[in-house]
Amino acid sequence: MNMTYKRALLEPKSIKDMYPVSASGKQAKEQNDKQISDVMCGRSDKLILVIGPCSADHEDPVIDYISRLRPVQDKVQDKLVIIPRIYTNKPRTTGAGYKGMLHQPDPDARPDILKGLIAIRKLHMRALNETGFSCADEMLYPENHNYLSDLLSYVAVGARSVENQQHRLTASGLDIPAGMKNPTSGDLSVMMNSIRAAQAGHTFIYRNWEVESKGNPMAHAILRGFVDSYGKSHPNYHYEDLLRLYEMFQAAQDIKNPSVIVDCNHSNSGKQFNEQIRIAKEVLHSMRHNDNLRPMIKGLMIESYIEDGACARGEFTYGKSITDPCLGWEKTERLIYELADLL
Repeated sequence: MNMTYKRALLEPKSIKDMYPVSASGKQAKEQNDKQISDVMCGRSDKLILVIGPCSADHEDPVIDYISRLRPVQDKVQDKLVIIPRIYTNKPRTTGAGYKGMLHQPDPDARPDILKGLIAIRKLHMRALNETGFSCADEMLYPENHNYLSDLLSYVAVGARSVENQQHRLTASGLDIPAGMKNPTSGDLSVMMNSIRAAQAGHTFIYRNWEVESKGNPMAHAILRGFVDSYGKSHPNYHYEDLLRLYEMFQAAQDIKNPSVIVDCNHSNSGKQFNEQIRIAKEVLHSMRHNDNLRPMIKGLMIESYIEDGACARGEFTYGKSITDPCLGWEKTERLIYELADLL
């Protein structure tokens, strides 16, 4: 094999024992999980807002950003449930570029995955302890979920991963919502099948164990737009798209809690980060226009950070994305309050 085995990594339990969750952190996560599951299972009509940087790059600005969300959440708690994004591992289309804090806890240093595993746990723990938020992360590597399983309240399975068997089966064993994105091709039947698989129970291999999952009734759809055969981005958040998804859920009698979260960036915005404001408001307008859509649309996903846009290659600006462009804080704060008013 053309690989060098550098070192064995610590098991999840070892790192959890080194960095345990505090009693207050456990209590906060339990409260957050209940609020979120109430929305996903139709017991609450609040709207979920999964919001934060495209990628968690440096600990201090990420915590600064999430700390700013805390007083905002307290003001809109009767309308919105905020789940901050701390995305610590990033898929790369060509394999090149920053792969996230898991790979490089210091973006300017060489990859160090052992340090990365510790860094991402400490970051999620700091968010929980300092702000009371248990956050969202992307499940890029299913076998790594246990390093953060006691800290996360939401996971997303990305457009490039949603057809993968291990992602689907691992999602079926989680007790938090798992968002299954439509693939980059836009084929919604693939996304629907991934939800079915994640909601069913399975026996499979996980971290060298034979395991049995019970199925995850909170597995749901994420619409993120798509790319056609010519490489052009197309949205799938419009009223007609949402109505089509509703009809697909109606025809799929085996799917529990038919739900969708609309990703306002990526191919839905063509990565034009300012368009997220308009897209979020359009989704809420569609909800008001059709009573069938309101119970299905559980929330929005927005890429946001302290500063507008993204850094140029090799540049670092505090609170500015080093991957995809994000909405800055002033626009973000204003948008959250506007969304609460529209609800």
